[in-house]
Amino acid sequence: MASMLQPQIILLKEGTDTSQGKAQVVSNINACTAVADTVRTTLGPCGMDKLIHDDKGGSTISNDGATIMRLLDIIHPAAKILVDIAKSQDSEVGDGTTTVVLLAAEFLKEAKPYIEDGVHPHSLIRSYRTAGHLAIEKVKELAVSIEGKSLEEKKSLLAKCAATTLSSKLIGGEKEFFAPMVVDAVLAIGNDDRLNLIGIKKVPGGTMRDSFLVNGVAFKKTFSYAGFEQQPKKFLNPKILLLNIELELKSEKENAEIRLSDPMQYQSIVDAEWNIIYDKLDKCVKSGAKIVLSRLAIGDLATQYFADRDIFCAGRVAEEDLQRVAAATGGTVQTSVNNVVDEVLGSCEVFEEKQVGNERFNIFSGCPSGQTATIVLRGGADQFIEEAERSLHDAIMIVRRAVKNSTVVPGGGAIDMEVSKYLRQHARTIAGKSQFFVNSFAKALEVIPRQLCDNAGFDATDVLNKLRQKHASGEGANYGVDILTGGIADSLANFVWEPAVVKINAINAATEAACLILSVDETVKNPKSESAQGDAAASAMGGRGRGGAAMRGRGGRGMRRR
Repeated sequence: MASMLQPQIILLKEGTDTSQGKAQVVSNINACTAVADTVRTTLGPCGMDKLIHDDKGGSTISNDGATIMRLLDIIHPAAKILVDIAKSQDSEVGDGTTTVVLLAAEFLKEAKPYIEDGVHPHSLIRSYRTAGHLAIEKVKELAVSIEGKSLEEKKSLLAKCAATTLSSKLIGGEKEFFAPMVVDAVLAIGNDDRLNLIGIKKVPGGTMRDSFLVNGVAFKKTFSYAGFEQQPKKFLNPKILLLNIELELKSEKENAEIRLSDPMQYQSIVDAEWNIIYDKLDKCVKSGAKIVLSRLAIGDLATQYFADRDIFCAGRVAEEDLQRVAAATGGTVQTSVNNVVDEVLGSCEVFEEKQVGNERFNIFSGCPSGQTATIVLRGGADQFIEEAERSLHDAIMIVRRAVKNSTVVPGGGAIDMEVSKYLRQHARTIAGKSQFFVNSFAKALEVIPRQLCDNAGFDATDVLNKLRQKHASGEGANYGVDILTGGIADSLANFVWEPAVVKINAINAATEAACLILSVDETVKNPKSESAQGDAAASAMGGRGRGGAAMRGRGGRGMRRR
């Protein structure tokens, strides 16, 4: 009786929202499944696009998993983990963002019945980690190396990887056109890891096939003054001077006061200003440069001065464009025009200004360093060009990964089916409950080929049965879904490839995310106390606030008296 009358111990503030136990784990799994259902239909070559309309009135059309996950304003704390793994997949390998979200959600979906039946989450986590490790080892074992081939062969193989990535994008219809362009761009920057050395410039208008690759740098014509049209627009083997200074008349500082005893002295001050700018321009001309680019403004006086001496100039050039010109031409950006020596000047074979659609572009080609490339994208609508840029970014990332880690695996769900078969066989050798959990992991991997079939409108059950039979025979390790016929085909022979690192990263990230979500059994949400907010507001007002309150009190009494 005494124990029943013991007072309740209150640890958390009143109104704190706590949910825990089995129900909380199931709730988290349901939230993650709901998020995955949003991007489920975007997988593969027949995936649908999503139109996302934001509160600022902008709209984005995309079927890139990472872009959609970023634009969805997800507030559920567990579901946000899926957004994080999609972002990490995008930054690490560039593609497979939808795959990683689907896999994580499917692992959780397969775990849900066991959680509801009272299985401890850590039993599942242990088995999932083991299965994930085995799956990654199997992917490495099945990977095919493309190392040791000639440059032409390697280019062709890399183009196949790029084409596989592009096939699931909005520009999939033009993958044969864009894949070689992406490969050339990646090979142009060599071993450099900086992705910003590949520029993508968007010009509305024309068709997608009007897009072109510049083996060098191209950027939009900057703001120009009178005299610009008198400058030459084409040079052969010019020297290029890169600056980070203003080339225009500097007025004196505000509130500057100069006292003169003789009116003639005023003229000397004006002359000094002009002499400074002319001295700078003179040094630029004497350096022998035929092209002068600056990150800051080049004024009307300088523009006309250069035009009279057959020199091309452009001011307010974007920082990244200037850095790419420096990397390509071998020049160095100068912060002063004093002592400009030949070593700091860049050079290229051809410079010209070309009209592209409604825009004019400054194009530097045949650069000695050759460590940059620019893709000029054309297309109808702005949203279309934006999505094309995102698609090319994914393809560029994939080709870079394939260059560095030169192993590929068959796509089209082939690798997933083979790893699934391997794990099912391995599960039979395990005694105890773990057998069920590893089996569930293996079943979850089949979500990729199943979703590819569903998105293409094929009978998923029929195609998966054919795939299971082919893989079980021991001869069909490379067989995946054939999107063209609705049957199955050898993905490796049909050049449906993806770098092994994409699949390894996806399985690793999805397994970690699933284990993390399964390990959370309680969520605590602290309330924002209204009284606390009121107190904070009052204290922020300080003495003035108290005085104001007192004044209001007196005013009120006065009103009543009247």
